[in-house]
Amino acid sequence: MPQVTIDGQVYDFEGGSKLLQFCLDHGLELPHFCYHPALSIPANCRQCLVEVGMPVKDRQTGELKRNEDGSPVIQFFPKLQTSCSVDLADGMVVKTHRTSDLVARAQEDNLEFLLINHPLDCPICDQAGHCPLQIQAYKYGPEGSRFEFRKVHKPKRVRLGPRVMLDAERCINCTRCTRFTDEVSKSHQLTIISRGVKNYPMTPPNTEFDEPYSMNVVDICPVGALTAVDARFKARIWEMSSTPSITTANAKGSNCFYWVRDNLVMKVTPRTNMAVNEFWLPDEDRLDYHRFNDDRPEGPQVRTDAGLVPVSWEQAYDRAAALLQGVDPARVLFLGSAYATVEDNYLLAQLAQALGAEAPRYIPHVEPGHGDGWLRTDDRTPNAQGCERLGILPVDEALVQARLADGEIAAVYVLEDDPVAAGLFTAAQLADIPVVLHHYNTTNQTLAAADVALPAATVVETIGTYVNCDGRAQRVRPAKAIRGVNRTLMMEMGKTRADQHGTPFDRWYNEAHQVDCKPGWESLPGVAERLGHAFRFKGPKQIMQQVAERVPAFAGATYEAMGLTGVQLADIGETV
Repeated sequence: MPQVTIDGQVYDFEGGSKLLQFCLDHGLELPHFCYHPALSIPANCRQCLVEVGMPVKDRQTGELKRNEDGSPVIQFFPKLQTSCSVDLADGMVVKTHRTSDLVARAQEDNLEFLLINHPLDCPICDQAGHCPLQIQAYKYGPEGSRFEFRKVHKPKRVRLGPRVMLDAERCINCTRCTRFTDEVSKSHQLTIISRGVKNYPMTPPNTEFDEPYSMNVVDICPVGALTAVDARFKARIWEMSSTPSITTANAKGSNCFYWVRDNLVMKVTPRTNMAVNEFWLPDEDRLDYHRFNDDRPEGPQVRTDAGLVPVSWEQAYDRAAALLQGVDPARVLFLGSAYATVEDNYLLAQLAQALGAEAPRYIPHVEPGHGDGWLRTDDRTPNAQGCERLGILPVDEALVQARLADGEIAAVYVLEDDPVAAGLFTAAQLADIPVVLHHYNTTNQTLAAADVALPAATVVETIGTYVNCDGRAQRVRPAKAIRGVNRTLMMEMGKTRADQHGTPFDRWYNEAHQVDCKPGWESLPGVAERLGHAFRFKGPKQIMQQVAERVPAFAGATYEAMGLTGVQLADIGETV
């Protein structure tokens, strides 16, 4: 196998690898700005310079020339090389800043050039604390600035589009953003204008940067030149916790981080998963977080003559059970949800089976033409395939309307969906029918017809499993704390969170930001127990273990197997 020597250490490699990426893959830090593994290699930032040499061969014999100690003679290139563009070759010898004073000085000088006209915006820049330029300036840059002249000024606070803001003075012309729009999203909505120290990215004439993936340039910008309009100046990186999870604005289940401060989700950023979304995230996934913070319910409610009134969870469970006890199970319509986790839908199906009712159905939310064949799908729900693998099939709207007309539906149990907004019912049709509703937001239109309203934990407040449109089962973890004590949720939340749970003595603490809601795997057993059917699970992990064992379509989908990147399930047809 071919070998390369880096700073005196010998490594085996396979062909086709670039030197910089090889070093990064092996935990060898090399400073860089313009390089990105998913983009072309312009080698224009010059920060990843290294010394590169090759063994010298005798032209006549083809044998390696050797020093007196027997080591091969190495001839280094006369100039430093950009490691991002150098292909590995057998016998190559590389010196980085760790072993070469020349490389270390070149990196220091290069940073001095990059910082000459860079504004001193760190105190007010959203990128501060996780800015590659800031970090590398501390690690590899000069001790101070020798520049004593007026810096070049460029446009600031330029709104390139509805979601991205430009501060051109911060730009170091790495061209990551323009290469993204040319090579990945292919919108061609960004280009570099002007020349020399005065150039910066801009939209072409009469063009707005409004493509559905525009906010990805904020992530790949190595400085604070491009920022998100939605998150600008709202929170610093060291004030927030980050939780690995998935997005739920469509059926792709893109991997992400939810960033939380004061128990509010502040922003959503991509998490690399080459099997799902690679490095990217559509804008619709990033801006979906507002529903986790806004219009959240204030605890359970039951309907009285005065309307919906707050009650305790025990009272709500009692009322829900009472509504179902006096009804023929065959006349109870159970509606699962493609928004809810596999665990919650499984428990609902178990409850329906225990009562002798028909299996739950789910409401499809398909928007034809919305998908793009990449990270956006026509299906606007995250778990439709999870429902169908459990045997929860799409609801037949015509059949439901016929049963309503014939008086065959005497009660409706809705898990984390909104059948009125979806057009399955009208509020008037439900006026005389008992409705138990698990809901996320007060804007749920079915809430006006609900007799029992049970606030449900959203994807950022629960533990569970979703199956994306490609059949990949993935876990979610709690990023926010909910009101009340739930040991399972507390154990899953990161123990190094800067704002972990919070107490009334914390300066930032705001009790109103903790929603009085419960995951379905906690509230559904509360109702089932009062109906005489105890669900004896210690938590969602045990529920999913049973699903993986009993449902062939979920074989192998345990929490351990899913980990952080998920597990690919067999096609549904192969499990029948």
